[in-house]
Amino acid sequence: MARTEALLRLHERLIARRDLLRKKVNDDSISSIDTGSGGTDVGDAASEGSSRELNSQLMALESRELAQVERSIQMIREGRYGMCEMCESSIPIARMKALPYTQLCVECQRLQEESGRSSFDLDADWESAFEHEGRMSDRELNLKDIQID
Repeated sequence: MARTEALLRLHERLIARRDLLRKKVNDDSISSIDTGSGGTDVGDAASEGSSRELNSQLMALESRELAQVERSIQMIREGRYGMCEMCESSIPIARMKALPYTQLCVECQRLQEESGRSSFDLDADWESAFEHEGRMSDRELNLKDIQID
């Protein structure tokens, strides 16, 4: 009975997370619409472009997490939630509390990560996002950095 109660609480957490992610993805997509201010200088335009790229990467991650959460909710409805998709053993409640939308037990997750493949591969380009964030940071300018026409 304890596992059933824990799964019920996890279901409630998944529903709350789904609702939050839906709102964030919706808000992000609305805010990503370009207003076309047109009167900005080159520095502002570059900063806006970098911010847009970073926000796009974050929105992609949130969308993928939303898909995983919705998949977990569907699995609950089908009675398959909490079972590892690779070895079909029961996933410990502690793991599901830490990561409610997990589809794999710890051992199968480890094996999958070691093999370098994942059925839940995220297409988000973190290296690109990191580079954009780095360009937005405060740093000293050199004469080489300034282009004068």
